[in-house]
Amino acid sequence: MEEAAKVIIAIIPIVGIFMGSVVIFFYLLWNHRRRTLLIKAGLYTKPEFNLQSFSLLSGLLLASVGITLTIFLSVAVEEVSYGLLGGLIPLSMGIGLLAFYIISLITLKRGQTVTRNE
Repeated sequence: MEEAAKVIIAIIPIVGIFMGSVVIFFYLLWNHRRRTLLIKAGLYTKPEFNLQSFSLLSGLLLASVGITLTIFLSVAVEEVSYGLLGGLIPLSMGIGLLAFYIISLITLKRGQTVTRNE
């Protein structure tokens, strides 16, 4: 491979991280300005945070990714390449999100609404 191609390949992650940082910076800046203007206008309401749903979602996602990594690294690492993780991790996160959706539907059908403790 030529030297120019190696340099370009090395620059791609740096540019990606930089651009992602710029996007996050401007999101935080504009969101702060928006909240400040809403507070000055008297229209700001504090968003509600459902801790139980967040805990369920993060627990399902972490468990699904953890199970996938455990199985892959303990059993299949000698037979297949690490490139397979690029598909297995999003697959397990998708399965975790689907499980969260199904559990949320079941709890809504039962009428179990989560109230916010103040």
